[in-house]
Amino acid sequence: MTSPSATQDRYPYQNEPIWSRSEKTIARKAFDAALERELHEVMQETKKTASQIKEPSDLWDLERYLTERRKDIDRKYDTRGSRLKDVLGRLLFENRLGEEDLRGLREERMKSIRSFAQFLRDDAA
Repeated sequence: MTSPSATQDRYPYQNEPIWSRSEKTIARKAFDAALERELHEVMQETKKTASQIKEPSDLWDLERYLTERRKDIDRKYDTRGSRLKDVLGRLLFENRLGEEDLRGLREERMKSIRSFAQFLRDDAA
């Protein structure tokens, strides 16, 4: 017997509208671009920090920085479909992508993404 979420006609997260193929493409492109930019920032900071290493303990500071950034990025860039709206909202909040990067998403979805970004802004204030 199959569970309702495993059937072909039902979406596993009943509160979430299904993402169309074009929306998935738009979201993935924006997601990948934001991840690439953030990884580039980490690489630049790593090069800068590595060039300033003078003491053995500086190596461990660099290793700690890289470990923290990897964990943060792994948490932030969660690709599960059920989390995609929140991931895009966080990236919007952090200015890692702009609304123009999400052009083509349905307005209902954009409202949801904007709402999560606003929630994060209010929470940070």
